[in-house]
Amino acid sequence: MSRSARHVVVIGAGPAGLGAAAAALRAGARVRLVDSAEQPGGQYHRMLPDAYDAAHPERLHHGWGGFERTRRRVLGHPRCDWWAESAVWALDRVDDRPPLVHVVRGQADGAGRERHVLEPDALVLAPGAHDRVLPFPGWDLPGVFTAGAAQALAKGERLVIGDHVIIAGSGPFLLPVAASLLEAGSTVLEVLEANTAATVARGWGSRPWELASQSGKAAELAEYTSLLARRRVPYRTGRTVVEARGEDRVEEVVTARLRADWSIVPGTERTVVVDAVCVSHGFTPQLELPAAAGCAIDGFVRVDDDQLTTAPGVYAAGEITGIAGAPAARTEGLLAGWLAAGGGPEAPEIRRLRRRRDQGRAFAARLAAAHPIGDGWTSWLRPDTTVCRCEETTYGALCAAAGSGRSVRLETRAGLGPCQARICGPTVAELLARRGITTTPHNRPIAQPLRLGELASPTREESAR
Repeated sequence: MSRSARHVVVIGAGPAGLGAAAAALRAGARVRLVDSAEQPGGQYHRMLPDAYDAAHPERLHHGWGGFERTRRRVLGHPRCDWWAESAVWALDRVDDRPPLVHVVRGQADGAGRERHVLEPDALVLAPGAHDRVLPFPGWDLPGVFTAGAAQALAKGERLVIGDHVIIAGSGPFLLPVAASLLEAGSTVLEVLEANTAATVARGWGSRPWELASQSGKAAELAEYTSLLARRRVPYRTGRTVVEARGEDRVEEVVTARLRADWSIVPGTERTVVVDAVCVSHGFTPQLELPAAAGCAIDGFVRVDDDQLTTAPGVYAAGEITGIAGAPAARTEGLLAGWLAAGGGPEAPEIRRLRRRRDQGRAFAARLAAAHPIGDGWTSWLRPDTTVCRCEETTYGALCAAAGSGRSVRLETRAGLGPCQARICGPTVAELLARRGITTTPHNRPIAQPLRLGELASPTREESAR
C-alpha cells in the first residue's frame, strides 16, 4: 500500500461502513475496515456461514445485487484491509488528531486473540444500533427474543426461534422479521404494532409528497404486506404483548389493546399460546465508541453537513446519527468515507449524496413520528418486573432507591452487569429521569469485553501514519 495515501479506519461493515469504505477507496485512501462479524453486511445483509452458503441469496435480502458488487469491490481492493472478527474495545484521544483505535482480533470466545493499535488519519464510526426492548412481566423468560436476534438466527443460521411465534413492538422492522421467520419455517400467529392506526397514519400521512424519494421503501413494504396476506398473518395496530408466562420457558403471552400513549385499555387482555415471542420497540444507537472519541451526543451523534462529528478527524454515519434504514445509512457512509479520505467536497456526486442524505434525515423524522414510544408503557410493569436482566434488578427496587444516578446504580446494580447497560440502559435512564435523576450510560473506558490477559499482552502491531 502506498504510504502517501490517507489512512482511513472504518469501524462497522454494515450498509454505512461498507459505503464509507467504498467511497474512501474511490477517493484514493488506504482503508482498514473493522467489524466483529465474520462477513460484512451488518444486520441488514447478514450472510450465512460459508459452510451453509445460500444458492440464491438474493431471495433472502433486499438490494442483494448492489450489496454484493460493493462487497466484492471493497474486499478485493488492493488498498483495503478487511479485519473480520475484530472488536474495537477502546479509543484513545490524541490532542487534535483522530483517536488511537485499540482492536483485538480473533473469535470472541477463542483464545490467543491479538491486540493491535491503529493510528488513522481519519476515523469513520458506523457501529449501527441494536433493538430496544421495553420490559414487561416475563420478558426475561427463555423463548422471549429481540426481533433482531430472531432475524439474525433466521438469516444467519437458518434457525427458527419457535414453531408458533408472535412478533410485537413498534416500527417497520417488525415486517422483515416476520418475513425472515416465515421463510425459515416458523408459523407467525400475528404481528402487533403498539401504536394506534391513527398515530401511524398521522406520522406517515403528513406531507405525503416527501415520500416520493422513498419509492424503494414503498416497494419493500408492499412485498412484506403481500407475504403476510398470502400466509394469512394478521397485522394489528394499537395492540402489543404486555406479559409472557411459563415455567421454564415462555408458554403463552398476554396481549392487550393500547391507547395512543401506550397505556393498557382495561378489559382488552387476551391470552395466546406460543412457544416463542420476539419483541422490538425501535432501536438504540451504539454510542460507546462515539462517547469514547469525545463526540457530542444528543440522543444521537451530532454531525455537521460533512458527517464530521465534534471530535477531530472523526466522522459518523448510519444509525448512530439517526434511525432511517439501510439506504439512508449507506448514503451517509458514502459521504463520510469520501470526505474522510480527503475527497473534494464540491464534486457533483457529493452534492447528490447530500440531497439524498437530507431526504434520509426527513424520513428518519417521519419514522419517529409514526412509531413513537408512548409514555404510558410503564403501566405494563409490576413491582416484581425485572428491568435489568443481568443483575435481576426489579422495577420496585429501582423505584425504592434514592440518591444520584451513580448511587442508585450502585445500590440496585442496574446497568452494572455483563451487558454494561447496553440492553437496560435506555429503560433505566428513562425510569430514573421521570424521578429527576440523570445518568450517563454510554461513558465506558472499555467498550467491549476484554480478558485481563489480553489487556496485559503486548501490542502485535502499531500502525503509523
